[in-house]
Amino acid sequence: MPYGRSTPLLYFNRDALTAAGLDESIFATWSTFAENAPALVGGETEVAFAYGAGAGYGAWLLQGAVWAFGGHYSDADFNILIAEPEAVAAGEFFRQSVQDGWGITTQTHEVDFINKVGAAILSGSSAIAQFAQAASFEIGTAFLPEETQFGCSTGGNGLAILNTAPQEVQEAATAYISFLTNTENTTYSSQTTGYMPVRTSAIESAEEQAFLDANPNNRVSIDQLPLTQPQDSARVFIPNGDGIIGAGWEEILVNNVPAQDAFNAVKEQLDEEKVAVLEQIAAIEG
Repeated sequence: MPYGRSTPLLYFNRDALTAAGLDESIFATWSTFAENAPALVGGETEVAFAYGAGAGYGAWLLQGAVWAFGGHYSDADFNILIAEPEAVAAGEFFRQSVQDGWGITTQTHEVDFINKVGAAILSGSSAIAQFAQAASFEIGTAFLPEETQFGCSTGGNGLAILNTAPQEVQEAATAYISFLTNTENTTYSSQTTGYMPVRTSAIESAEEQAFLDANPNNRVSIDQLPLTQPQDSARVFIPNGDGIIGAGWEEILVNNVPAQDAFNAVKEQLDEEKVAVLEQIAAIEG
C-alpha cells in the first residue's frame, strides 16, 4: 500500500527571486533558469542552485532532469542508456553550471538552502514542513523544470504485509494499515510532513482543500503527480544502482569529469551488476 509518497520538487527562495527582479517563471526550463541564474549569485544568496551529495538520493533527484533532456538511465529491459547523447547532454549542462559559478555542490544542500547558500534546490516533497519551520525567508515550490520535455519520478515509501506471516499477524497488520491510511490519518500525515495524501477521499475532503488553499506549496506535488513516470530500472532494481549512478554524478559535479567519460564508467559498472538480476529474472520466468 502506498503511504509516504513523494515527488522531487524544485524549492526556491522567493525573497531572493524578488530581490533580483525575477519570479518563478524562470524555472520553466533548465535553460531559462541558466539564463537568469547569474542574477541570483552574490545577492540574497551565494549561488543560484545547490546540488546535494550523489550518495544522498542524488541519482533520484536528477533522474527527472535527465528525462527532461530526453535521456534515461536505462529502459525497462535493463538496457543501460546513461551514456547515450541525451543523458550526457544533461550531465554536461549541470557540470557547466558549476564551472560557470551559478551552481555549487555540497554535502548538505537542504541545510545550505535554509542558510541562503543556494537560491534553489531539488528535494522531495516531504521536506516542505521542515523547510517552512526552519527558513527565515518565504519558500516557494515549483514543478521540475522542463527542457525538451517534462520529466519527474515518484518516490517515498509504502506499507507491506509478508504473505509468509501467520494468518493472525496478517490480519492484525491489515487492521493497522487500514487505520494508518484512513482518510483522517492520511490527511493529518500529509499536512504535517509534506508527503502526498494517498487517498483521493483525503485530497477531496473540505479540510484538505482548505489546507491546500492556505499552503499552496503542498499542492504542487499533487498537481505534478499525473505527469510523473516510473523510475528507470537501473536505479531501483540493480543492486547499488542508485549508488553507482550517484557516484557518476559526483564525478561530474565535484571532480569536473566530462559527462561522457563519467557516464561511460557508470554504464560499464551497471552492465556488470545487471547480470545477476537478469539471471534471477530468467530463473523465475523459465
